[in-house]
Amino acid sequence: MKNILLKQKENLITYGIVIFAYLILELLIATGSITSLLKGLLVPLCVYVILAISLNLTVGILGQLSLGHAGFMCVGAFSSAFFSKLTVGVINPDWLRFLLALIIGFVFAGIVGFLIGMPVLRLRGDYLAIVTLAFGEIIKNIINVLYIGIDSKGVHFSMKDSLSLNLEETGKVIINGAKGITGTPKNSTFTIGTILILVTLFITLNLIKSRDGRAIMAIRDNEIAAESVGINITKYKLMAFTVSAALAGVGGVLYAHNLNSLMATPKNFGYNMSIMILVFVVLGGIGNIRGSMIAAVILTLLPELLRGLSNFRMLIYSLVLIAMMIINWAPGARIARERFLSRLPFFKKRAELTEGGKENG
Repeated sequence: MKNILLKQKENLITYGIVIFAYLILELLIATGSITSLLKGLLVPLCVYVILAISLNLTVGILGQLSLGHAGFMCVGAFSSAFFSKLTVGVINPDWLRFLLALIIGFVFAGIVGFLIGMPVLRLRGDYLAIVTLAFGEIIKNIINVLYIGIDSKGVHFSMKDSLSLNLEETGKVIINGAKGITGTPKNSTFTIGTILILVTLFITLNLIKSRDGRAIMAIRDNEIAAESVGINITKYKLMAFTVSAALAGVGGVLYAHNLNSLMATPKNFGYNMSIMILVFVVLGGIGNIRGSMIAAVILTLLPELLRGLSNFRMLIYSLVLIAMMIINWAPGARIARERFLSRLPFFKKRAELTEGGKENG
């Protein structure tokens, strides 16, 4: 019972950190103490935090290395942007249209994650990483050759060019190949981003603490032992992977509705984006939801905060990456960190409750 209360308290602390950071930033915005550059980074910051939390579900909780997370983000972004562009002026008010776009991005990304997960999750380790990386690139390249338009006759598809859609004069192209989608309503705000972070945290933390979550972590720790006690390996792997993909789709929706022009470029949805999200997870601590959030914030803001240092900016950024890696993963640094935290009242009490739970068990 004490352990359950402790876990609930930890979850509330995580929610509290997000809300506190939001209130501080809103106060800085209201007083004009934040630059327009940093103000423009607030929504992307929320996107990266959502992506880091969702990938940690696959990499940290399930224990499977996935490099296709940007692909699921791409699915959520384009499916929701397509819906919003199609229904501008048809569905009112704006918040209702954006809510429906969120649901569509979540569902479509989850469906793609489920379909990809069925064959891919039979692989392990480097093989899984390579195949998910390939699927992410395939999704991006399909978007780049996809042309979709609409007129009075209905929706037209093509994979050649926009002229082959044979639209009427009053028809309009929604997805224009490599040019993507232009004119998506800019509904994303920092407040909405913060709410979506809290929703993502709620889904992820409750899944981890549930019976299904314990089954997923059992698979991560020892797949053979988990299967021997009757855990359905395929079911729980697909569950974690699908939820992770669907939450990445939510990040994609937020990202798409913060831009006037959405294109499936290597920078936005390529493998470099997937690797960057993985860096957030690794540096923040694999399986550590709170740590991946903090890493996403630091590594997103740092290059912009150091922009004034010109040529030394990326050097300092690289040194911070190395320092974070050492602090999180070097054995000596981890022991020193645990000793320091054990002296703090909250962590000391948590250790005592954990030991008491083990003795009772």
